[in-house]
Amino acid sequence: MPGQAYSMVFEVAADQHGYFTAEQAVAAGVRRMALVMMERRGVVERVSRGVYRLRQFPLSFHSEFVEAALWPLGVEGVISHQSALVLFGLSDVNPDRIHVTVPRTYRVRRNRPGGLVLHHADLTPAERTLVEGIPVTSVSKTLEDCHTAHVGNEILQQALEDAQRKGLLTRADAGQVIETLGLALG
Repeated sequence: MPGQAYSMVFEVAADQHGYFTAEQAVAAGVRRMALVMMERRGVVERVSRGVYRLRQFPLSFHSEFVEAALWPLGVEGVISHQSALVLFGLSDVNPDRIHVTVPRTYRVRRNRPGGLVLHHADLTPAERTLVEGIPVTSVSKTLEDCHTAHVGNEILQQALEDAQRKGLLTRADAGQVIETLGLALG
């Protein structure tokens, strides 16, 4: 029968596809030594410094995105740019790295995983949303970021059409995005 520390970690990890940070566990009332013992027993695995996964949760399509969002310890990472397009299921884009936006003041004090691209921006609440419990930039902000990052017009047009078809953007919202970004789409 799982102990109290496991139950507290489970409460946090259940909403994050089995992932949690040491900071989240401590905030939930778990002692650091209890976390160490759960790791030694194989109940949790350390996936990166300060980020853990309950082994009972199977790896999924979302796993790498959750891990990337939790990686910037002390702040919430928000999946952005082409990676956000993937989470929304917009366009055929297939980025080779995961893009995460962190606050402008966030400074990396440890080695960044090779598959992670960090962007710095102070996002407003309207520029953030959740997809399957994962923090991600809004569709409009995602398209703006992709445009700024020089993602091709073909991908942007496909993403806009997909977003409208899925009900993620109204025709008026799509028109506003096109106008705001000064896009010349075919």
